[in-house]
Amino acid sequence: MADSKKYRDRIYIIKDVILTLSEYGQLNQTALFSFCGLNISKHKQIIDNLEENDMIKRIEIADGKRTVTIFKVTNKGMAFCHEILEPYEKLFPRGGKPPSAFNLGCLFFV
Repeated sequence: MADSKKYRDRIYIIKDVILTLSEYGQLNQTALFSFCGLNISKHKQIIDNLEENDMIKRIEIADGKRTVTIFKVTNKGMAFCHEILEPYEKLFPRGGKPPSAFNLGCLFFV
């Protein structure tokens, strides 16, 4: 049976958040957590930390009686991703497997 709960290092969560926001431009809180595969109660601290360090920007918009929270990536966040996170992932790829010279993983259906 495959393990449905896979551990993801905090650094990769941060990279996923920054890249997801850069891809979509801006996302509300629910969409951001959903696209990144995060749990709001468990991972809210990571988002708050990114905001405190000016990696992402939170915008609150009043919509009638409710408030919608929108997140955007900042220039500092994009620079951090390109200068720090991408080289880190090259050194320590996800899953702990070193990049192979030949990746011949193909699946053909006939």
